[in-house]
Amino acid sequence: MDKLQITGGKRLNGDIPISGAKNAALPILCAGLLTAGDLVLSNVPRLHDVRTMLKLLAQTGLKVSQGEGKDSENVTLNGAAIGSLEAPYELVKTMRASILVLGPMLARFGEAKVSLPGGCAIGSRPVDQHIKGLRAMGAEITIEGGYIHAKCPRLQGARILTDMITVTGTENLLMAATLAQGETILENAAREPEVTDLANMLVAMGAKIEGIGTDRLVIQGVDALHGTEHAVISDRIEAATFLCAVAATGGDIRITRTRTDIFDVALDKLREMGLNLSVEGDAIRARMDGRPRPVSFRTTEYPGFPTDMQAQFMAVNIVADGPSRVTETIFENRFMHVQEMNRLGAQISIEGNTAFMRGADRLVGAPVMATDLRASASLVIAGLAAEGTTLVDRIYHLDRGYDRMEDKLSAVGADIVRIK
Repeated sequence: MDKLQITGGKRLNGDIPISGAKNAALPILCAGLLTAGDLVLSNVPRLHDVRTMLKLLAQTGLKVSQGEGKDSENVTLNGAAIGSLEAPYELVKTMRASILVLGPMLARFGEAKVSLPGGCAIGSRPVDQHIKGLRAMGAEITIEGGYIHAKCPRLQGARILTDMITVTGTENLLMAATLAQGETILENAAREPEVTDLANMLVAMGAKIEGIGTDRLVIQGVDALHGTEHAVISDRIEAATFLCAVAATGGDIRITRTRTDIFDVALDKLREMGLNLSVEGDAIRARMDGRPRPVSFRTTEYPGFPTDMQAQFMAVNIVADGPSRVTETIFENRFMHVQEMNRLGAQISIEGNTAFMRGADRLVGAPVMATDLRASASLVIAGLAAEGTTLVDRIYHLDRGYDRMEDKLSAVGADIVRIK
């Protein structure tokens, strides 16, 4: 099992290119099931989750063509010869996003058999809203032997109000609705930029969608979708993660191939921490001298503060000059990185869904263990800020969502190496 060895105390200086967004790429790849035409994608991130999704799609009969090396960011999908309507447990168990094949498969072929998903152990993320929505569209769904069995000759438009805001639920139902008969209205829809990216691509494929970017999506079903070309949106979580790294360590970096309009809340909090930010076209320059200021925040759905940045901001807060508190409202089990941070000398206590911390004058490197994707990134940031050597174990979590993080950090002066 790979580990990262980090010797902290180095300032970061240089350019870091941002990859395509994992949370946009995964549903976009699943949209390849909706058409018999070519879906030509660029800026697809080179991640473990993407490789898993491509394996899953390939076993259905979807033709996958991917470049090599740098060109592996280019993927072409063709769904003219789908032969299997099943997503098996062996491929689904490591990645919750696998559930995203359910909607498009059912909508186009009238049937789907999808294993109940696995993924990070950060709390309950039930698929009941997906099932509720598809049933409202006329699907007959049973759950047996750990599999979701869904059938419907053709889905029918419906008004669907989800009990909570769900990103993958919105994406699944949106894809299903594009081929349903009649009008579907999705109320309480997720507004994340990754949902918008998927919706814009579906429109380019011939879908009829109104309200993109709002919490009310209106979809007029069509008989068929066609292929298109699409570039996956830049990863706002990766961009904000590297900005947190320079806020914790000090330095002067430029993150390139990014957008500032999709993570305003995180940028505002980074400025509040004392990070000097300036926008230069599709790049952001970030300069940090001295100790960061503490910030308090509460996670919530977009456009609020993203839960996927909670742990990384805590990694800056634990070296900040003063007290802060963080309230997590999305996932009930997303403070598992706290005990690992405390091993480095952080001063964090938890009461219910709120973490209280006081910035430490110094952190000291120690062996730590990653528990989920974003926790992995937070421990890397803490290790960069700590004195001495930090060894981060179980970084397979990190590889699920960050494209060669250690290479990008090494290029800007971090002392970080992967140990096989």
